[in-house]
Parts: sequence; structure tokens; C-alpha cells
Amino acid sequence: MTNKHKLRGVLPVFQTPWLEDETIDLETLEREIAWLYDCGANGIVMAMVSETLRLDSEEREQLAAAACLFGKERGVVVISVGAESSKVAERYAKHAEGVGADAVMAIPPVSIGIGESELLAYYTRIIAAIRLPVIVQDASGYVGKPMPIGMQARLLDEFGPERVQYKPEASPIGPKLSELRDATKGRARVFEGTGGIALVDSFKRGVVGTMPGADLIRGLVPLWKALKAGDAERADRIHGPLAALVSMQTSLDGFLAVEKHLLVRQGIFKNTLVRGPVGFKLDAETIREVERQFDRMIAAAESS
Repeated sequence: MTNKHKLRGVLPVFQTPWLEDETIDLETLEREIAWLYDCGANGIVMAMVSETLRLDSEEREQLAAAACLFGKERGVVVISVGAESSKVAERYAKHAEGVGADAVMAIPPVSIGIGESELLAYYTRIIAAIRLPVIVQDASGYVGKPMPIGMQARLLDEFGPERVQYKPEASPIGPKLSELRDATKGRARVFEGTGGIALVDSFKRGVVGTMPGADLIRGLVPLWKALKAGDAERADRIHGPLAALVSMQTSLDGFLAVEKHLLVRQGIFKNTLVRGPVGFKLDAETIREVERQFDRMIAAAESS
């Protein structure tokens, strides 16, 4: 890696802010990324809750370039490059490398169910196209179906643990993570990817970092530090309300609605716009509970 910063720690997935005409609000994006670093993030990630699946190719490359421009000086930048065809995923990977990303991450195609040999070929093409680390994301918590552990381990065997890393989100999270760890003889570098809800358990299973949503950064950085320090009591105090918050986000649109609401509440976003059609909207009672748990998390995070 050319960046002086390391690919580990708290790497939040930023949300994409929209202007009223649904074009990218670059001014707010720059503010969001600066705020994440000010709160202690080790890097930033463009991925599912950045609404990548709702961007056209030009917008996706525009957003990737902006993320690298705004974020690279202060930490690592990871760009999601997964696509419905290997050719397009390769294009996104090469573009990400060209604009200065430190690593890429890729979900498999989600519109079709493909077998192990096709999955292997898809990821091999992405890895071979660039020199950056490739994070294999099993996004089946949101979309698609779980990927075979054996296939994921074969990629590491062929390309090594610096080139191939992982963000497993298949259920059950803990046992699947341990299965991947054991299948790779402990060599796999794994990032927790469930918004922080499984972070305490995943940390014990050996993750090197977490990729949560941006809205909870003020809880997740203190939580990560408590886990690193072995302060289980403090970690549990922060994790309780954080887990309650994330448990209310049961779909991709659920995450987007809550995350953007909390970003507005914290003065980072100007609006809660999500590109539609959307499958989830907050009602008044859910908002009250979200804000109650958020306040509990902040109180726990800021207590000594």
C-alpha cells in the first residue's frame, strides 16, 4: 500500500448526500468525511449504504474520485467495485486504483445465483486487474446468497493475505467468521460488517477492523478503543444501546433511513433524501426510539 495509513481499525461506510435534484452534494460529502476523521476514523469506505446500487456508472466513478480526494490524506480509502458483470467490476477496480484508492471491496453479482467456479473467476479477474488489496464482501445480510467458505479460502491461498481480505456478513455471523478464520489457518484479515451489532463477539474472533455506518462513529471509535484496551465493561456499556439501534435496521433501506436521520440530527447532513423507490420509511415512534438509543450510546461513549 502506498498510503502511510494502515487498512485496519474503524473504517466507516459514508452515506451519500443528495441535493434536492438528487445529484451528489459534494460540499456535504466533504464535510461528512472530515467529520468522520475528526471523530477518530482510521479511513472511509464507499459501499452499500453509500447507495452504490442506485448510482449510474459515471456517478459511481465521480463518487469514488471525490472520496479519494476528500479522504486520502487522513486515512485509507476503500472503494466498492462489485458489479453484475466481471467486465464492469474490472472497470470500477481500475478506476478506483487510478484515482488513488488504497483498497477495493467487491460484492458478487446479486441479480443471478452463480456457482463456485463462476464466483472464483469473478474475484480472480478483479484481483488480477489491479495491485491493490481486494476485500471480498459477502453481502448476503442485505442481498444475494452466502458465498462458499472454501471458495473464499482458495482466493487467499492463491493470492495471499495482503491481496485478499474479507468482510463476511452471512448469517450466523460469529460461526461463519470463525469458519473462515479456521479455513484460512488464521491468515485471513477480516472486517466486521454488521453495523457494529456483532463487533464485541467478532473482535474476540480476530477481526482487524470494522466497517459500520457513518452515523454511529461517535460510539464505534470509543467501543473499538475499549475492545483494544481489554476494557470489557466499558465496551459492553457502549455496545448495548448501539446494538439496540442497529437491530432496528433490518434492511438496506432501513439502514439508510436511520443513518441519514442521525446524520441530520448531528448537523452533518442537510436532508434525509434517499434515492427511491425505497422499501422503508421511519415513522414517529421509530424515530423516538432511535433517538433514545442514540442518546444512551453517546452518554456511554462519553463517560469515563
